Amino acid sequence: MTHALLDLLNQAMNSPWVYLALFALAAVDGFFPAVPSETAVITAGVFAASGRPDLVPVVVVAALGAFAGDHVSYLIGRSAVGRLERGRRRRAAFAAARRVLAERGGMALVVARYIPGGRTAVTMTMGAVRHPRRSFAAYDALAAVSWALYSTMIGYFGGLAFENDPLKGLLLGLGLALTITAVTEVVRHLRRRRSAPAVDGGGDRIPAGEVQGAVR
Repeated sequence: MTHALLDLLNQAMNSPWVYLALFALAAVDGFFPAVPSETAVITAGVFAASGRPDLVPVVVVAALGAFAGDHVSYLIGRSAVGRLERGRRRRAAFAAARRVLAERGGMALVVARYIPGGRTAVTMTMGAVRHPRRSFAAYDALAAVSWALYSTMIGYFGGLAFENDPLKGLLLGLGLALTITAVTEVVRHLRRRRSAPAVDGGGDRIPAGEVQGAVR
């Protein structure tokens, strides 16, 4: 079973189509987050440690795919804005979201790249509130490149650690990614709990999940 899986992965990673597949997975993940694009990029990074596929093209196609997918998600949110702003509560939520994104929308986009499900929610919301496209594109390029480098290099270092056993390298890379995500989520949860009293006392609080729920 293990040998069959390794043979299958070797064949896939040695195929010239692997770059197109990585681009497609990273793009579709932008508006359909069930697609395991990060796992695919980490896997490619593991095998890149052995020389195939090439490391730099993996980073490039993953970043381009993520950038393209985020723009599809942005356009989906933008096209749905008329339907989503119906009702007083939704209009208030979107007005507050516009103010927040106008102040720190770019960095919210970069940070959301590393939060499970956050990427799609933020890109669609930025489209729905009509965040400026130029600003969106600039920060999204930063987010896409940083994510592609992060995912590829985690796999690459896992592959270097277990050069003769790519399966262990893959497990190490995935384990590192899951650990970093878990730590990020714990820190974010603790910061949210600490700031909750101050937020509850504010006047322009966005109802929890209102904008994301509207986008869906």
